[in-house]
Amino acid sequence: QVQLVESGGGLVQPGGSLILSCAASGSIFSINAMGWYRQAPGKQRELVAMVARSGTTNYADSVKGRFTVSRDNAKNTVNLQMNNPKPEDTAVYYCHEKVVRSPVITLAAYDYWGQGTQVTVSS
Repeated sequence: QVQLVESGGGLVQPGGSLILSCAASGSIFSINAMGWYRQAPGKQRELVAMVARSGTTNYADSVKGRFTVSRDNAKNTVNLQMNNPKPEDTAVYYCHEKVVRSPVITLAAYDYWGQGTQVTVSS
């Protein structure tokens, strides 16, 4: 079993800063990709940022230059540093990871999701 636990969400003022963190635990051999999606009320869930084991990152155009995703492979954690957040960044943020669970079947990766953490950007 794999569990993802998110933390760091809450209320932040425009122009402020917020850091989200996600810790993975359970039956994990390696994590191919770690990152964040978000879903605002009435909208579809969308990619925010992902980082692969190689360190390669992928960001939504709307957050480039403002958000930074990073991972700690030793701790199986991924962070999202949110600088200069805007009201349109308000959403539930979900940690997402692609996990290899077996040291033998290393080509099999499984998708896992956190419960979500609310981020509200308001003055």
